Amino acid sequence: MTHTSESSVPATPRTPGAPETPGAPGPRTLRAELETLTTEAFRPELADVDRLPTLGIARLMNGEDATVAAAVAERLPAIATAIDAIADRMVRGGRLIYAGAGTAGRLGVLDASECPPTFNTDPGQVVGLIAGGPGALVTSVEGAEDSAELAAADLDALALTADDTVVGVSASGRTPYAVGAVTHARARSALTVGLACNAGSPLAAAAEHGIEVVVGPELLTGSTRLKAGTAQKLVLNMISTITMIRLGKTYGNLMVDVRASNEKLRARSRRIVALATGAADADIERALAATDGEVKNAILVLLADVDGPTAARLLNGADGHLRAALAKAPGPAPSPAPGPQDATD
Repeated sequence: MTHTSESSVPATPRTPGAPETPGAPGPRTLRAELETLTTEAFRPELADVDRLPTLGIARLMNGEDATVAAAVAERLPAIATAIDAIADRMVRGGRLIYAGAGTAGRLGVLDASECPPTFNTDPGQVVGLIAGGPGALVTSVEGAEDSAELAAADLDALALTADDTVVGVSASGRTPYAVGAVTHARARSALTVGLACNAGSPLAAAAEHGIEVVVGPELLTGSTRLKAGTAQKLVLNMISTITMIRLGKTYGNLMVDVRASNEKLRARSRRIVALATGAADADIERALAATDGEVKNAILVLLADVDGPTAARLLNGADGHLRAALAKAPGPAPSPAPGPQDATD
């Protein structure tokens, strides 16, 4: 099976006509379950989609994608509540851990991997777990998504604590790996979030915070890498980005904790300092040199007229929040909020 979506299949083939194993869903049970899922529904009006011209199919897909944002908008209150709870845990040193299989797992790993360069987080602060391990990012690992025990083992390997948050991600909302991760985490007093794309899902029911973004049937029946995957990406973007805003990783809409690991990001760092301070290029270079390239510290050096060590001490006392550090600084009054960015790439 190719893992382009996350519809579960039995880990071990069963002889046709043989009775289903007690306690484990067999093919007939799984088929019946899938037929009840909105994400798996067949759309007869699209039965001839393969006969359409390429532009016609593209227009259909674009129209389908346009409905996803509205479906996410309906769940914004639940998303915001979950984010506030996540931020509260992370302030105490907790981690944000995504767990999923197939497309959902890959999206979680992607979101986690983008946090260190964007927000200068420790690599272990936001973690993505995918059923079957890193190899499953590019190759199907048969049966991995069907194991709740594998999810528990993956979380145990992280030494899960009560300050951590586990976000189970599954389009169907029934994938055993995702449900198992949330169930195991909740039993250990970690915060749990269940992100699914079907109403009344076991995943949302198992989590403290259930988020069900119902995007409806896919253009290709059951291909949840499409609208469901887009919805999951939008919600994961919100979870990580807004959590980091709450943690003081931004100043206005500027990424002041960006990690300058390449030339483009070094140029972006200079530009962020310029947007936040309005300082001359030479002053920006001096401030970045005095703070080992730390953008947030350099901004504080320029706006508060302090040296590098003082900027570091002020930020440490403000838990990394630049606005709070500026308010406590003995130097000049802080400048107004930064102006809008024009380009980010």
